Amino acid sequence: MNEAPETLILIAGRADYPLLLARAARSRGVKRIFAVAFKGETRREIAQVADEVVWLRVGSLSALIDALKQSGAHHAVMAGQINPKNLFCMRMDKALIDLLKGLPMKNAHTIFGALIAEVEKIGIKLLPASSFMQDYMPAAGLLTVRAPDARELSDIAIGRRVIKDTSHLDIGQTVVVKEGMILAVEAFEGTDKAVRRGGKLGGRGAVVVKVPKVGHDMRFDIPVVGKWTLKSLKKAKASCLAIEAGGAILLNKDELITQADAMGLAVIVLEAQS
Repeated sequence: MNEAPETLILIAGRADYPLLLARAARSRGVKRIFAVAFKGETRREIAQVADEVVWLRVGSLSALIDALKQSGAHHAVMAGQINPKNLFCMRMDKALIDLLKGLPMKNAHTIFGALIAEVEKIGIKLLPASSFMQDYMPAAGLLTVRAPDARELSDIAIGRRVIKDTSHLDIGQTVVVKEGMILAVEAFEGTDKAVRRGGKLGGRGAVVVKVPKVGHDMRFDIPVVGKWTLKSLKKAKASCLAIEAGGAILLNKDELITQADAMGLAVIVLEAQS
């Protein structure tokens, strides 16, 4: 959107991303932030960046809809993930149970797509998860001192093709490759565990490709690279990370690149590809 809304609903998941997005939204003209936070997921610091916070438990769709109505806002953004394992042990209210029953296939795309449809029924527009975060989205090019070598470039091309070609399966946006061999494809466990799993199999020198799927719905998810990603890359002894221009958020960029250089890690931003 071209003009910042006066009030923004921030549906806040875990880690740093919701806090950074709130600050970025303020800097771009949002006057009031109404945060919906989740017990056991959202950081308590959300209260420092929002004007009002409503705390809910994961799985309560009725309470979420009520909170959104209470906000009086017409625009919302979802920022930050919910711990995947919590989605299997959460207590669901009747509204969410009924919603899930109506889905022939359950994956991130169908579940969050259905949730967005429920939110938009009450007149609230979901903005892309990258909204207000332009300063955190690097342009195409090399970010580190070391560039990928020929073998790594070949592995990047393979990993990217796997992600794009399997988009219809909704099995993740991260692939770990080494010498043409697919070591790990991100499933429901998330990026960090997929990277570490691939590193265990392939050892030193694996290439990690983290790009959006074809038709990826940026309203509820965008690849994010942060300090935890770098820790996983180090643990896996990965040698290269590839992301896509316009398709990834890089948190604390200068600090991350300094650390990547110290590790001898090559980090490259690829030209956007549909």
